[in-house]
Amino acid sequence: METRVAVMSIIIEEADTVEILNSILHEYREYIIGRMGIPYREKKISIISIAVDAPQNTISAMSGRIGKLSGVSVKTAYSGVK
Repeated sequence: METRVAVMSIIIEEADTVEILNSILHEYREYIIGRMGIPYREKKISIISIAVDAPQNTISAMSGRIGKLSGVSVKTAYSGVK
């Protein structure tokens, strides 16, 4: 199956959702190339960047599930590389 390379940017404003977010990311672990998390304590938010290589529909499903979480924003940028 053809895959796409993408970067997901996630901002977490509600600490209660971190456990659920980590559970979702664990489900998609086979597609995750790398992950970087930055706690921004002064603003009481967390910023996470995730690089993925997965089929388009898998990336969309993952982003959709993350975006439904309360207090979480997600944006995905796709590479032209397939």
